[in-house]
Amino acid sequence: MATRLTPLSRILIIIAILAGLFFLFKNFIPTGDGGGSTTVNSEVENNEADTKSTTTTENKSTPKSNASFNYAPPVPVNGRLKGVVELGAAGFNSFIVNIDQSKNWGLKKAEWGNSLVYDGLASNEDITAGLKKYIASILDYGVSGRDVHFVVSSGAQKVDATKKIIAGLKKLGYVVNTVTPEQEGTYALQAALPKAFRDRGFMVDIGSGNTKVSWLQNGDIKARETYGAKYYVDKANDNDVYDDAKSVGREVPRNNSQTCFMLGGVPFSLAKEIRKGDERYTVLNSPDSYSPEDAKTRSGVNILKAIADGSGCKTFVFDWEANFTIGFLLTLPH
Repeated sequence: MATRLTPLSRILIIIAILAGLFFLFKNFIPTGDGGGSTTVNSEVENNEADTKSTTTTENKSTPKSNASFNYAPPVPVNGRLKGVVELGAAGFNSFIVNIDQSKNWGLKKAEWGNSLVYDGLASNEDITAGLKKYIASILDYGVSGRDVHFVVSSGAQKVDATKKIIAGLKKLGYVVNTVTPEQEGTYALQAALPKAFRDRGFMVDIGSGNTKVSWLQNGDIKARETYGAKYYVDKANDNDVYDDAKSVGREVPRNNSQTCFMLGGVPFSLAKEIRKGDERYTVLNSPDSYSPEDAKTRSGVNILKAIADGSGCKTFVFDWEANFTIGFLLTLPH
């Protein structure tokens, strides 16, 4: 005969069933706290992904370099101050340099892009007066009048304003030196290529109008010219420029292609993003690592990549002090 459940037994059974259901839901079905934990982990992962994405974007636009160039040029001994002014298409670059008998040199003062004489000076009298004032600032530094020299870059010789400046300088009794692109490359090598690297390095100066490449071979300076960083203005094709610059790079002997010392506006732009303090030399990143947005830098990087591919060089060092006009000074008698 079936045993009837007492009211108390029924209550206990119901409690047991409810307790079982409670533990079932707690262990096997996500609760609000569990969902919250999942959300936090998801946010951490998303933040890490965003950080990686941001880092990648920054590295792409402004690649950082950890490389350094541990070289200190020899200090001039019992040197003599000399001044040189480069007449460019829009202004003056001037340098005061201490040079000794061994052609060791140290930069004492530099001014870039000074348009003092170019802006708003129409008459010959204004030009002469402006030149006297400009030259006086160099003489006041301690440079002898006979040691102030003027050089006209190859890209500035066709500018009308430059022709007026040359006439004004000659009126004051100064000799004005005009140079060809090949001479610019030769002078740039004299200033930018350290003596310790003359048998294993070469020089590249990427200007707006042309690029100069030079090296020493069997004691003689070899200089070549290719497109400048503003070749796009003349509608030149990227591939044609690359091929021409690469062919120039191929001419550099393999022994000389270990280190490339660089000058010019585009290398300056690349170097300023990664310069450490006031270092004299900045090691550039691989040309493939740059993705510049402006046309001039993009074109300059195309030239740099072509020269790198042609020469096989892997190390590109920008010199913050050298200039082809300083190389001109180094060719003069002490």
